[in-house]
Amino acid sequence: MNLRISRYLLLALLVAGAFPARAQSLKEVFERVNSSVVVIKVMGKAVNPLRPGQLTTASGLGSGVLISNDGKVMTAAHVVQTADEITVEFLDGEVIDAKVISSDPTGDVALLKLRNPPSKAQPVQVGDSDQVSVGDPIFVIGAPYGIDHTLTAGLISGRRIPKILLKGMSPVEFFQTDAAVNQGNSGGPMFNMDGEVIGIVSYIITKSGGFEGLGFAATSNMARRLLLESTAFWSGMDGLLLTGDLAKIFNVPQWGGFLVQSVAENSPSEKIGIKGGTIPIKIQNETLIVGGDIVLEVMGVPLDEEGSLAKIREIMNKLSPAQIIKVKILRGGKTLELSSAWVP
Repeated sequence: MNLRISRYLLLALLVAGAFPARAQSLKEVFERVNSSVVVIKVMGKAVNPLRPGQLTTASGLGSGVLISNDGKVMTAAHVVQTADEITVEFLDGEVIDAKVISSDPTGDVALLKLRNPPSKAQPVQVGDSDQVSVGDPIFVIGAPYGIDHTLTAGLISGRRIPKILLKGMSPVEFFQTDAAVNQGNSGGPMFNMDGEVIGIVSYIITKSGGFEGLGFAATSNMARRLLLESTAFWSGMDGLLLTGDLAKIFNVPQWGGFLVQSVAENSPSEKIGIKGGTIPIKIQNETLIVGGDIVLEVMGVPLDEEGSLAKIREIMNKLSPAQIIKVKILRGGKTLELSSAWVP
């Protein structure tokens, strides 16, 4: 054998040993997990822009991922929190109705249950986000602007824990990424290169309204803790905690109250009689929907300090079927007490 050729062969073997070929390419991993990703379409109520004070029907769009054989789909809480109707569409065109069974707006994660399992799609594994490091390659699949099953790829840019967290609330964590995400990506899965879900797309920071390199996804371990290892009570209402000057503006007679802005049909909040708002106003550069109830007390726990929300959350997460839910509200300047049996 020629000495020069033998040296090249030796060098090739050494290089191959130092840099082993990746078991699967991005294309191969994408093709394997793509059928588990879904488009989530919702219908709900929104303020009629032409007739302030009245509500109209509005549609919404997000993404999600199938994580179990019995039809559980993980998504973002803000996509489905106050939805009246939810449908889930798979890659092969199969459309299945779904309902929310668990939701945690603080972590922006929610769990759906399909009316029946999909006929072809296979679930994917929820990975261990603690094993993910800044600089690791990831990819996202979703429906930006309704363009379904779009693949974008990038890196983990950081791990972020919000600095503002109410006393007693469970810590939440988000991955920062440069993988492009836009409207419609919300709730979609972030995958590692083994095809495991390590995040659920939550939000972006932007000045233009589109993606500018700052996307965030709830970590899979946080989602697992909130949705799978325990059950985060889905109230079906969305709103804003009023404290300080805002509490004074709304004449809240205690430390704080929860301004209800919207309520989903057939949700626990609607069944108990809680009403959302109908009039948009702007306070401190933030648009609020007012005219709805202000929650003062839940299950005997008044919103009288920061730790109240954590106490209420713990009680609601441990509700048993047929247990009576009791809520005290402020409506039209009057204090009312509402109650209803909880039906999961």
